[in-house]
Amino acid sequence: MIDSPASTPDISVPDISVVVPVHDESGAAVPLAREIAEAFAGRSYEMIFVNDASRDTTLAELQAAMADLPALRVLSHSTNAGQSRAVRTGVLAARAPIVVTLDGDGQNPPADAPRLADALIAAPANVALVGGVRAKRQDTNAKRQASLWANRIRKKLLSDDADDTGCGLKAFRRDVFLRLPYFDHIHRYLPALMIREGYENRYLDVDHRHRETGQSKYTNWGRLRASFSDLLGVMWLKSRSRRPGAISEF
Repeated sequence: MIDSPASTPDISVPDISVVVPVHDESGAAVPLAREIAEAFAGRSYEMIFVNDASRDTTLAELQAAMADLPALRVLSHSTNAGQSRAVRTGVLAARAPIVVTLDGDGQNPPADAPRLADALIAAPANVALVGGVRAKRQDTNAKRQASLWANRIRKKLLSDDADDTGCGLKAFRRDVFLRLPYFDHIHRYLPALMIREGYENRYLDVDHRHRETGQSKYTNWGRLRASFSDLLGVMWLKSRSRRPGAISEF
């Protein structure tokens, strides 16, 4: 099987591709798509929803919405592969040089997405990512505390510059993302990996909402267990990195 979805028709290239991974988000995915369309109205954009083998009616709802959302593209995994793989599937299919990601649960307000995209477009070429920081996070106290400590430990061990890697709202350069080594849960380590490639990151405060439908796909223990092995792996990747400096062609 090939790693990327089938090629899309050769139409005008948009400025921004919005990628949204979804799994069992019936009732939330289509309203989120409509919010994205409203946020990017008048802009050159596409939105790509990647259905990660949902067991509910998420895929059918998104397919029905394509009739009145012309910017909407829907890709679907036949097997559940996780959020990072769904993001990668969307980025591989994206046609724009700037990619914006949002979580499919609707907790990231799409109204903030154009601001992150514009900040990246205006930034110098050595800035590869503009990440969202949930200023007023609407989660349980246990989840907030677990995230706080996880972020502190990750920053200490990886020497990255992110206070909130768990925020799904990010804007990044597609070509740089595709240079990064892929692994499951990579979406939580993008700032550290961008720095490893010699790029800089910037951050902006964004809003955060209560989840209105469905339930979280992760538990605090599940995150902790995965994060421990992931941290060791990213630490190893950082230790094996060598930069060539300026590259000249003759």
